[in-house]
Amino acid sequence: MLALLLRRILVAIPTLILVSMIVFMLQKIMPGDPVLALAGEERDPVVLAALRETYRLDDPLPMQYAAWLGQVLQGDLGKSLRTDVPVLELVAQKLPVTLQLAVMSILFAVMIGIPAGILAAVRKGTAVEWGANIAALSGMSIPNFWLGIVMIMLVSVQWKLLPASGYVPPTEDFWLSMKTMVMPAFVLSTGIAAYLMRHTRSAVLEALNADYVRTARAKGVPGRRVVLHHALRNALMPIITLVTLLFGELLAGAVLTEQIFTLPGFGKLIVDAVFNRDYAVVQGVVLCVAVGFILMNVLADILYIVVNPRLRHP
Repeated sequence: MLALLLRRILVAIPTLILVSMIVFMLQKIMPGDPVLALAGEERDPVVLAALRETYRLDDPLPMQYAAWLGQVLQGDLGKSLRTDVPVLELVAQKLPVTLQLAVMSILFAVMIGIPAGILAAVRKGTAVEWGANIAALSGMSIPNFWLGIVMIMLVSVQWKLLPASGYVPPTEDFWLSMKTMVMPAFVLSTGIAAYLMRHTRSAVLEALNADYVRTARAKGVPGRRVVLHHALRNALMPIITLVTLLFGELLAGAVLTEQIFTLPGFGKLIVDAVFNRDYAVVQGVVLCVAVGFILMNVLADILYIVVNPRLRHP
């Protein structure tokens, strides 16, 4: 198992380097000059030259990339061009918010999508399957921003059950933090739960038609045990892959939800950095997201081995 994880980590290194090169180059070819934005309306040539020298913007691109990569390898993601705050400090401020939102969203999605998918597979051709399919199609079709606004109007404004927006760290007030995050997490989870339901249904249906399931039924194994112990266990592999990939997407893709509920997470940080041409922040945040994706893939490999011990001996 350890050898497998080491191989995965070694494969991840060139991936990270490639991602960092793409992000760095794409930032540089974007229209606009960050120095002009920093210099303000006066745009004193002396100030412009000093800023270019400070941030090494007149160096050739390979030299700029090499200098940035060298800083990253030393644990320094640079400083924000707009606020002069270290990027690592910004990431440390915003990451817990997005991480909490992503974890709660994926938990909601798993609790809704997987049981619904199992029921739809077991009750194939009945009203249960039709109901689950309609709910899944609705979850994929309804935009998150619309659902978020409607829930704020109903749950917060009319029924006064949950806060409409804002964020409270769980270290300050755990229950208030849960209250502020329940609604955005549920809104973000609806589409994910729909995808999970569809994939779980397909995977379980395929497993239920396998020979080993028919053999188990012929031996008189109870139906619930056949589904949960035999079919679901073998159907979990694609579900694990989907959950880990969706979790990685949540770390970077919750921009609209964070904007609607005014959550100070990664989404707002990335959007502001792109519009302000804050290269260091964009590069640092994207690199952190890429590392998150790779960690999710490693986690998926570990879960594969837990679910199917035969993979421990390739």
